[in-house]
Amino acid sequence: MPSAQTLQQVATPEVRAWVRAQAALGHTVPTLLKAMRAAGWRASVAREVVAGTLAAPAPVPVPKTAIGTGCRVDAGDRQIDVLMQMQEPHIVVFGNVLSEEECNALMETARRRLTRSLTVAVKTGGEELNDDRTSRGMFFTRGENELVNRIEARLAKLLDWPIENGEGLQVLQYLPGAEYKPHYDYFDPAESGTPSILQRGGQRVATLIIYLSTPEAGGATVFPDVGLEVAPQRGHAVFFSYDQPHASTLSLHGGAPVLAGEKWVATKWLREKQFI
Repeated sequence: MPSAQTLQQVATPEVRAWVRAQAALGHTVPTLLKAMRAAGWRASVAREVVAGTLAAPAPVPVPKTAIGTGCRVDAGDRQIDVLMQMQEPHIVVFGNVLSEEECNALMETARRRLTRSLTVAVKTGGEELNDDRTSRGMFFTRGENELVNRIEARLAKLLDWPIENGEGLQVLQYLPGAEYKPHYDYFDPAESGTPSILQRGGQRVATLIIYLSTPEAGGATVFPDVGLEVAPQRGHAVFFSYDQPHASTLSLHGGAPVLAGEKWVATKWLREKQFI
């Protein structure tokens, strides 16, 4: 790996040629970033070099919480704790996002509407069954009832992102053995169905996963590229953003298998524009 060039860390033609050559050999973006950081490149610069060399789309604005670990954030009707924060990638673990009563109410309201979870069909823009995802779930429409409306207003203030730029809350139930294998939440620009998906509000730019229950064992949210596991704890949430639909965002994540008990989550995806 070529070493970083001076304090400015300039991406020379030789460095870009190395990135292209390594990618052609099958090395993944996280592997390239790890090699560059080991050679002295700053994480943010390495990401820009790799993304630019491999023709990633230009970054877009994303929700970013400018706060420190140990702080409490005013979310309007509730004070929310910041339990952990990572900068590259941008990941925040929040505590006290929902009360026990709110968690129970979401689960009970959603229970009668649960069906086998689908994933986006990237070839067509529709939905399809996927063996990688074995949960059951349902969607609330935005502002569907007083509870959902209250939670959405709280999340909009917490993340400083407009309510109308969010998809409806999705509630998921994971029984023992259920999982969601590592994946990206953004829509791949190379897929034929992506243009029709983007017409509804542009790209996804961030995800918030709220834990409605605490399973007896298993069910962590995993980020394989950075070796992070977030344990599901009722009322807590994990937030992460991705300013490009590209692996350089290190936003690969999944839901590890539930080993005992049940895991319930509510997921909120945020879009660039108003979601319709």
